Amino acid sequence: MRSGFVALAGKPNVGKSSIVNAVVGKKVLIVSDKPQTTRNRINVIHTTSDYQVIFVDTPGIHKPLYRLGEYMVKAAVSALKGVDLVLTVVDAKQGIRKPEEFVFDYVNQSNTKTIGVINKIDLVDGERIKSLKKKMEDGLKNCISIIKTSAVTGEGIKELLDLIVDNLPEGPQYYPEDMITDRPLSFMVSEIVREKIFHLTYEEVPHSVAVIVEEIKERENGVLYIRANIYVDRKSQKGIIIGNKGNMIKKIGQNARQEIEYLVGNKVFLDLHVKVKEKWRDKDFIILNEIGMKDDLRG
Repeated sequence: MRSGFVALAGKPNVGKSSIVNAVVGKKVLIVSDKPQTTRNRINVIHTTSDYQVIFVDTPGIHKPLYRLGEYMVKAAVSALKGVDLVLTVVDAKQGIRKPEEFVFDYVNQSNTKTIGVINKIDLVDGERIKSLKKKMEDGLKNCISIIKTSAVTGEGIKELLDLIVDNLPEGPQYYPEDMITDRPLSFMVSEIVREKIFHLTYEEVPHSVAVIVEEIKERENGVLYIRANIYVDRKSQKGIIIGNKGNMIKKIGQNARQEIEYLVGNKVFLDLHVKVKEKWRDKDFIILNEIGMKDDLRG
């Protein structure tokens, strides 16, 4: 069979996670219209009888404003090394400017062969796509081909997967066929809760939120008890997440619990608490270790 690791590279909010979800045919990665939704390197495994593709979804490559951002970029850039293929993704509507050229430089430095992906083509016309294709061909030195996709409509997704498989080496099956991610349940729960916060709260809150699962335990009645802390860096944000008479935290919990129950196939009691940890995004490794980035920074 063919098998290998495929890293996704691109600036924040170009649709990398949506592309992976579209390829594997199920929602594994959290998505949001807000940039920098993905903070960690996450392996998503897509297996058939003929191939196994391990997608390495990464944080968006950007010029960071906080220490957290520095570690996110380090995790993203390190993922480009030692993989079989890189998907370099651009947003068709936003085009190719300085931030995209910043990404191209990192991809070129990795010396890994790459497929250029022009995503969100449903939002632009053909002339725009033609111009972007030429810019990607000129900017990416190890580019095999340029694929046009829309993760929303599904256009180009099969063509992209076929091209990926064709460019992977023959190799072993690295993971069991029923495994879709290498992350533990605690990580997936924290990601789901964080996604619901992204969707339900104000613009300034999401980047100031970390979700840490403190306990997962099956109770005697068969219900899976999960306790998690939601950390923010300002008291005002705590009030936003809790909401009037606790309405917001209740809605976050309900939406997250439904998705977690679908994930584990079991009843879940989700116990959420909101805590203030001032300026955690500027803290050093100890705080970043708390939000699950330790493994992403090795090497």
